[in-house]
Amino acid sequence: MSGFPSFSALVIVTLAVWRVTHLLWGEDGPWDLFLRFRIAAGNGFAGKVLDCFYCLSLWTAAPAAWLLVEGWAERVVVWLAVSGGAVLLERLTRPKPQPLVAEWRATPFLETEYEKEQS
Repeated sequence: MSGFPSFSALVIVTLAVWRVTHLLWGEDGPWDLFLRFRIAAGNGFAGKVLDCFYCLSLWTAAPAAWLLVEGWAERVVVWLAVSGGAVLLERLTRPKPQPLVAEWRATPFLETEYEKEQS
């Protein structure tokens, strides 16, 4: 394939890269296969890559970009685009943390012993 891929090919490859990256990064898999794989990777380079979704998406997108287009310039652009698309998908699908809520009190807090000693 020469030049840039079609939009539909880019979307399909981005979805595939997101799926594989998410599978390796955050899922246990059948029989805890991917969990055991991450544990076996340890704290070395591979373990650190498997702990970081952003890093892992770059590594997962590289072979996809290599197979999708020809030419170095196109491969670099598609590589970064597909990885970026996977990161966007991850951010959109990640559960949102609950915001912290300030607690209102009708009466003020009592002075601490330290504050009493200082006055």
